[in-house]
Amino acid sequence: MVRSLTSKPSLAGPLTAAPSPRGAAADTPPAARRRLSPADREKSIAAAAIAFFAERGFEGQTRELAAILGITQPLLYRYFPSKEALIERVYQDVFVGRWDPFWEELIGDRRIPIADRLTRFYVSYAKVILTPEWIRLFMFAGLKNLDFNARYLKFLRDRIFEAVVEELRDHFGRPSLKRVPVLDIEIEMVWSVHASIFYLGVREFIYRLPPGCSVQDIVAAKIQMLLGGVAAVLPAAEPAP
Repeated sequence: MVRSLTSKPSLAGPLTAAPSPRGAAADTPPAARRRLSPADREKSIAAAAIAFFAERGFEGQTRELAAILGITQPLLYRYFPSKEALIERVYQDVFVGRWDPFWEELIGDRRIPIADRLTRFYVSYAKVILTPEWIRLFMFAGLKNLDFNARYLKFLRDRIFEAVVEELRDHFGRPSLKRVPVLDIEIEMVWSVHASIFYLGVREFIYRLPPGCSVQDIVAAKIQMLLGGVAAVLPAAEPAP
């Protein structure tokens, strides 16, 4: 049985507002129309931009976004002075704002068996990234050659990948990163797990082919494969000088 990774609706449909009954806008007194505070207006523009760019890609024009919001393009630019500024806000809200600092604590908590730590981390991480907007925005950013991907992946390497390598070394009795710098092959082995989690979202939201079992089961299997691979591939002792 094929299961969806998320209950959130697909972004396949057109991002347009339903048409109002004829004359409805003209018949609505100005005082009855909702007025947003500047802070709420900014948030509404940013939220709409996330959905808009996730559907249309970053080629989408701000005039289209303004029309969807029912505001003028000059008003949009009062809050975001350029398209680049709006795209940066999307990056901050989706990729930075959804980061959970607890993940880093969890990875380093040696009171918990390493397989459990890594499984819990990746299951929690998957709940954040396996959404239509996260996956599609990340893919569109790469195709547009924006710096989203490079910035985010550097952050991942610095905060997650090397932390996982450190914990794997401790688990298998290998020298710490303070004694022996991280090896490229170690990073690649962590990449293999991380990329496989991301690819679940590509299958779901790009190819429309969701996996046939739960994310929990997939992550648990991937972590066991990682641990078995480290034991088989990486040296137990420090390399000779």
